[in-house]
Parts: sequence; C-alpha cells; structure tokens
Amino acid sequence: MTVRLLVTGAGGQLASDLVEVCDADEVTALSHAELDVSDEASVHAAVRELRPHVVCNTAAWTDVDGCEADPDRAHAVNALGPWWLARVCRDVGATLVHLSTDYVFDGSAPLDGTGSPRPWEETDPVAPRSVYGRSKVAGEQLVRDTLPDHVIVRTAWLAGAHGSNFVATMLRIGRERGTATVVDDQVGSPTFTADLAPALRHLAVAGRAGTYHVVNAGRASWYDLAAAAFELAGLEVDLTPQPSSELDRPAPRPAWSVLGTRHARLAGVPPLPDWRDGLTRLLGELGELGDLGESATSAPS
Repeated sequence: MTVRLLVTGAGGQLASDLVEVCDADEVTALSHAELDVSDEASVHAAVRELRPHVVCNTAAWTDVDGCEADPDRAHAVNALGPWWLARVCRDVGATLVHLSTDYVFDGSAPLDGTGSPRPWEETDPVAPRSVYGRSKVAGEQLVRDTLPDHVIVRTAWLAGAHGSNFVATMLRIGRERGTATVVDDQVGSPTFTADLAPALRHLAVAGRAGTYHVVNAGRASWYDLAAAAFELAGLEVDLTPQPSSELDRPAPRPAWSVLGTRHARLAGVPPLPDWRDGLTRLLGELGELGDLGESATSAPS
C-alpha cells in the first residue's frame, strides 16, 4: 500500500530515517523553516493542500533546559503544534502519528510484584517534573481529545546518523579529549532512529489508534552507553562515572526511563533489536566502528 505521508520536523535525525524507510510512499518532508507547527494557519494550509493519508509529527522543541527558561515556547511547539495538526487531520480524514517521550513520567521507577524496578507501561500515570515533560503531556492529551484516529508513540534516548545526539557527542569528546565523565544513575532505553522509523511506518498504516512505547530492547545507563560506544569504536577513553546530583542543570532528568513495549508487541509491531545491536549499526553508518565493532557485525547469529 502506497501512503501519502507528510513528515514534520524534516532534517532531524528521526525524520531523515523515516523518509528513507518510506521511499516507496509519496512523502513530503517539511523542515521547521518550511512549516512551523506552532503556526496554526500554516499548519492548516499545508495539510489541506497536501491532503496526506498520514501526518507523522517529529517536530518538537527538545532542549529541556531551554524549555525550562521559556515555557510559553515549549507549550506552543510541543502542545499547541500537535493540537493544530490533530484538528486539521480530523478535517481531512488523516491519521496523526505523534512522537512523545519518556519525560512524561516522573523518573521514579515503578516496582513489580517482587519489589524490583519494572519498565514504564503505557497505562502508568504520567507525572512530568519538567516544563518539557509537561508540554509533551499536554500535546498528548490535546491529540487524544481532538482526533480519534491518532497514534502516540513514546520513545527515549534517540540516536541516529543524521543529527546531534549523545552517542555522536561522546565520540567527539572521546577523540578530542581522551577523557569523559558521564552520569551512571540515570537508566533508560537507548533507541536508534534507523530501528524506530520502520515501526512508525508500521503503526501509521495499521489502523490501531492508541498510545505505544517503542524503544530498542534492553536497558542501560548513560555511562553504559558511552562505554559501549567507546569500546565498539576502538577508542581508549578515560571514562569516569558521575552522579547526576553533581550536575547543575535547570531541568530535572528522569532517573528511570525504561519503557515497556507491551502495546506495540501485541499490536504486531516487530520488536526492535537490542540497543547494543542498534549502536553497532549506528557506528557503522557513521564510519566509526573499530576492530571489535567490525567483528560484532560479522559474527554469526
């Protein structure tokens, strides 16, 4: 089935991979300069002109510290923007796939029946601690209230080959300085845009409205992720763990961002591979794989 797809936030790492995955579809990808989702009139004009079957909204203001300093802008982009899209999608009969975040939760790990931390589930209550998180919760709710034919996808810790992200930053710091200090008390679900993009395309045409968590399998701390990146890249870096309490940042970061993917699995979304596999492929795309990484990609499964 060929889909007429509008992607907002083009130029970002996720949008770039989504456009590649949807190469057999009729795709229009609009950057922020081409479509500011917080401009209601522009959103309505663009969607009414293009008449897409699906709008995939990857546009967001993700500078969490910047959001803390400018809550009005955060709300305009992350809450009102999705609302304008939902309203016009309702008018033209389009599905809206909207990207959300682990920041909707408070970061205090929920516990299973044995008292051990468990992943966040789609039905767990949201309790954001930052302006960014609150703006994303508002966007989710406005979409749900406005458009029955919606798909909200929460994901976490994104990294891709076409933009800035934690992995790229760590590789640059490792090469330039040979030393790095990384927090080890924030744990989450590292997710790679090349793996996430096909899942978004699947949900876009599945006809199953709802909220889904979609992340790579496994969990890691930021320290674990940095260590794995250095190892696979063959970089010798003096890596030191650090508690997040030593960082002076305006916005709080969730300590527990592990997302469970039950809804996606039961809806037939193919599971994303382990985050280490995603990291290996990303480094390969970036031309950053060392001997160990090359061996990992050629090892028999």
